Amino acid sequence: MILSESTGTWTGTNGFRLMPNDPLAEFSATATVTIAAGGYLGSVAYSWEHPDDGLQDGLIVIGSAGVEGSLVALWGDSWHQKPAPMSLSGGYRTGSTIELDGDYGGGWLWRIAFDTANPDRLRMRMENIVPADQATTEIPAGPYPAMVMDLHRA
Repeated sequence: MILSESTGTWTGTNGFRLMPNDPLAEFSATATVTIAAGGYLGSVAYSWEHPDDGLQDGLIVIGSAGVEGSLVALWGDSWHQKPAPMSLSGGYRTGSTIELDGDYGGGWLWRIAFDTANPDRLRMRMENIVPADQATTEIPAGPYPAMVMDLHRA
């Protein structure tokens, strides 16, 4: 079952930055993890605060892609991904890490990862992945964390 050991309510902090050289602006955050459809779907509803635009929220629903270990997801966020949700795909990178990628144009990727190794902590990390042909000396190719949400059980 997807995220079954993480069900419940979570509180903690979220660090946000737009560009890789910006510092992470840290504010409070919450999340609620639920299971649906007989355990075949997991959802994470979360809230966070943008340093200029205030309170934001998002939802990601994750399910099996039909192949062992492969997952698909639908994600929307009031600041990052609106009005149309993004489709992501990926899978389990380790027994306790889910990693999902979505292409948003021109080779740019968005990655959402969940680390559930510790049953009393949940980490959601969102990375912007810069394509090699768009890299500069200030913004290197590859992933950088845009959001890092560290949560504990409420």
